[in-house]
Amino acid sequence: MKPHRHRRLRKSALKGFAYHGIGMGIGFFFLAPFAISMLASLRSNSESGQPPLPPWPSSGLSFDAYRALNGFGSGIWQHTINSLTVSLGTVVLTVVISVLAGYGFSRYRFPFKNALFVLIIATLMIPFQSIVTPLFIILAKLGLNNSLFGLVLIYVTLQLPFSVFMMRNAFDSVPKEIEEAARIDGARDLKLLVCVLMPLVLPGIATVAIFAFLNAWNEFLGALVLLSSNDNYTLPVLMTAVRTGRLGAINWSAVQAGVTVMVLPCLFVFLALQRYYMRGLMAGAVK
Repeated sequence: MKPHRHRRLRKSALKGFAYHGIGMGIGFFFLAPFAISMLASLRSNSESGQPPLPPWPSSGLSFDAYRALNGFGSGIWQHTINSLTVSLGTVVLTVVISVLAGYGFSRYRFPFKNALFVLIIATLMIPFQSIVTPLFIILAKLGLNNSLFGLVLIYVTLQLPFSVFMMRNAFDSVPKEIEEAARIDGARDLKLLVCVLMPLVLPGIATVAIFAFLNAWNEFLGALVLLSSNDNYTLPVLMTAVRTGRLGAINWSAVQAGVTVMVLPCLFVFLALQRYYMRGLMAGAVK
């Protein structure tokens, strides 16, 4: 019995080693581009034109790239604040509206409910590029042209179809018996939604928040067309100026510094909410 047991333990250990080894290898290939960009952004100006590999600076760490990046536009901090304002505003409005809409589509009955839901989902098939001009005219009529708030409204509108779909599925996966028990205990409407149902659909809310933040943070075309003031530009628009360079000369270290600044918030948001992410995507798939 002992040799057989030893063989089983050895086989289990080998499986575990292979599983974790493959996982670490895949993780390395995913993280390597980020690590290379971060290390390349710490090169001095004299090293900025050298080949990208090896990525680490040979003459010590330097923040010349970040100082150079701060010289573009209105400064890196101003454009970072613009991007954070737009992204966080998009997340808040998208989550609030999609939670209310998803709850309504899941729990209430009203005329043409299914037709309206299909119509909302069908808007996903409309390319954003085809409606940029009408959106520009609408914002101009509302006096929200060249406004971060107007840009937030556009991003929320683009994000809502997917978000409403996600939240309806999330509420559908919650047994109605829980809601009925809460109503018997005296919970009504808004209190029921906030105190009872929202903790149960938290994975769906986290998924909606992740997608809304990433899409708003990385969106380029809408910010380029709908904003005209340099002080209001977001980071993706700033990066076009960094990538173009001045008089044809490109500071590649500044480009890598900009990539690092843009990537870090995305990594932070995803890592902070990743445990809810897969559960949110699967919400409503199995009943």
